Parts: sequence; C-alpha cells; structure tokens
Amino acid sequence: MTALTVDHDPELSWDDLVRFWEEMEWPEGSKVEIIEGIVTVSPAPAYHHNVIAARIHRRLLSGIPEDWEVFQTLAVAVPSRRGMLIPDLVVAPVVDGEGLSSHIPAGMAELVVEVTSKSNAVHDRVSKPAAYAAGGIPLYLLVDRWAAGGPTVTLYGEPTGDVYRVLHAGKFGDVITLPEPFDLTLDTAVFPVD
Repeated sequence: MTALTVDHDPELSWDDLVRFWEEMEWPEGSKVEIIEGIVTVSPAPAYHHNVIAARIHRRLLSGIPEDWEVFQTLAVAVPSRRGMLIPDLVVAPVVDGEGLSSHIPAGMAELVVEVTSKSNAVHDRVSKPAAYAAGGIPLYLLVDRWAAGGPTVTLYGEPTGDVYRVLHAGKFGDVITLPEPFDLTLDTAVFPVD
C-alpha cells in the first residue's frame, strides 16, 4: 500500500488544519501527517523498518540526559512549513506537558530520525528535512533503505532556513558519530537490508 492524501479544503488556516488532523478518525495503525499542508495517510511500517528504528532507539538511550526521552509516535509541529510530522524517532526533553497534547513544537526536538519506506521515501528525502530545518531541529538522521545506489545513512545538522548541512553520508555498514550533546556512535552494520 502507498501513502494516500486526504481531500480537504486547501485554504484551511493552520489552526483549522491541525484541528481537522486531530479530530478525524483515521484508520487504525496508520501514520497520519500534514506534509506541506496536505494530510497524508501512510500504512504502518514494515518489520525491518521497525527493527532499524528499535536499534537506533536502544542506542540513543545510552547517550541522552536523564530528563530527555526517545519518542516513537510523537508529532512535531512546523507551522511555517504547514507541517505536522511524525518521525520514526524524536529525541526531546521531557517537560511538564502543560499545553501539550498530540504534538510538540519542532523547536523542542534535539534529533529526529526517519527510516524510509517505499511509500514515503520522497517525503523523507525532500519535504521533511526542509521542515525540520525550518523548525530549528539541530540534527536529522535519515536512514534511506531505498536509495538508488543501495541503503544509505545521512546525518544532517547546522540548519539554516530550510536547509541542513550534511555532517555524514555513508552506506549501511558504516559507523556514524552523533555530535554533542549525544556524543555516541551508531553502527549501521546491525541494520537489516531488505
């Protein structure tokens, strides 16, 4: 199954679009995001996709402060890009939750991780990094299982406007070092290849 877009009034204000996203009853197990103002419904990720996310999650836990957490289903809001995005992983400080419900502002996130699926690879490569950079998220890790030349891993950082600088680009099997405040390495050799 591929990602589907949901027909809605393209002139909706940001607040109305978010309310539409929050209040609709979406198919169980699907991932529903707003990408560049378009509501997109994707199927649940495949097994190997989840294995990669779980291995990154486990490794991240060893390198984050006690008052941070690794979230798997938390939406990140980037109103300037009309985006309500749900990365595979979000690393952010834990706050009291006052005023937070289904999402956090992008500026709260320290790192987002996306693992591509066939149905969303273009979004993960183009639309989402632009939104994450515009939202001021310091680091973006893209695990691209479907890259043309074979599976790749790219770490982006130093956002300016809606553009990141590439901090590391490699293939599965490489070791990637996440800079401060993480200061840890990820061995991508443990990622399954479909």
